[in-house]
Parts: sequence; structure tokens; C-alpha cells
Amino acid sequence: MTKKERAQKAVEALEKEYPDAICSLTYKEPLQLLVATRLAAQCTDARVNIVTPALFERYKTAEDFANSTPEEVSKYIKSCGLYKTKSRDIVAMGKMLVDDFNSTVPDNIDDLIKLPGIGRKTANLVVGDIYGKPAVVVDTHCIRITRRLGFHNLKDAKKIEFELRKILPEDKSNDFCHRLVLHGRAVCTARKTYCEKCCMEQFCPKKP
Repeated sequence: MTKKERAQKAVEALEKEYPDAICSLTYKEPLQLLVATRLAAQCTDARVNIVTPALFERYKTAEDFANSTPEEVSKYIKSCGLYKTKSRDIVAMGKMLVDDFNSTVPDNIDDLIKLPGIGRKTANLVVGDIYGKPAVVVDTHCIRITRRLGFHNLKDAKKIEFELRKILPEDKSNDFCHRLVLHGRAVCTARKTYCEKCCMEQFCPKKP
């Protein structure tokens, strides 16, 4: 079985197992997803979803963030961890969105990664979930499970992204990555693989 054939089987198996896979961060518009994803670094999505309602009530636009200060933003996000760095990035992000992008969240990865604190993982999430473009969100679950599936033997997230783009159907790749998060939490965990419960057990090479 080729990698592409196995990838198609994985897509189909995960679709059946997790039909309603969506981003677990709560947001209503592009700027909120951008900020929430920055907050989620080394922090659980559940914690971010507790913090963001008050944050987004206070800051509704890129201008609101741009006109604030890291010290003020930090009051809302302290429980997220690394809050000083995240606060600086979010304010700087607001300023760049206003100055360079007409206060609009860019719809492409090249522009998104110019924003302070935004890497390819966040950029892919935004272009996939907001703009409906082909995306591969390479987080820890994606890295671990796709390696076990034999799709790569890499550690660099960017290289993994491009390897997966070669074998995943473009119209399925974004949802596939969301489903990997659910599967990685429930079945194919970092500490242990529950292969007997895995929907991909029949075709997985089972590489730890």
C-alpha cells in the first residue's frame, strides 16, 4: 500500500469515527481565531475558551488591540501562561493588521506568518477554517500520529506539512488534522497507543 493509499484510508476512517470534527477553540470571526490560537501555545484550548469571552468583549477589532498595551492585555490572559510574551505579540499583531493589512486578517500563509507570534500552524488553521483553503495544521498530535502511520520520519513541522500535502486530498486535509487532535487525545496518545480501539488499526504500521 502506498502512502497516498494509506492516507486516503486514514481520512475515511477518521471521518467515520469523528464526523463532527471542528476546531475546539471558540471564536466568531477571523481575528478572534487568530488571537485564540496565539493564546493556545503551551496552554489547553479549554483554558483559552475560558479566557477569551472577557478578552473579546473588551477588544473587538484590530484597532482595539493596536491601541492597547501589553500590560492591559495581560490582565485578561494571565492564566494562559507565557502571558507577557503573548500580550506583546497580540498588541503588535493588532498594529500590523491595522498598518499593513487594512485591519483585515490575511487569507494566505505568507502574509499571516509575517504577524508577530504567528507560525505556520496558526496560519494553516486560519486559511483552512476561515477561508476554506487547503491546509495542514501540524501540531503535536499530527506529528505523532502521522509518523506512526508511516507517512514520514521527520521532526520539523514545516517539512512534515509539505510531506502531508503530497499525500492528503486537498479538500480533506484541514478536517483530517482536526480529527487527529481528537484521536490523539482519546486513542493514539503520547504515552500509550490503544490500538485495539483504533479505527486505523487494520492498516497502520504501528510505528511508535
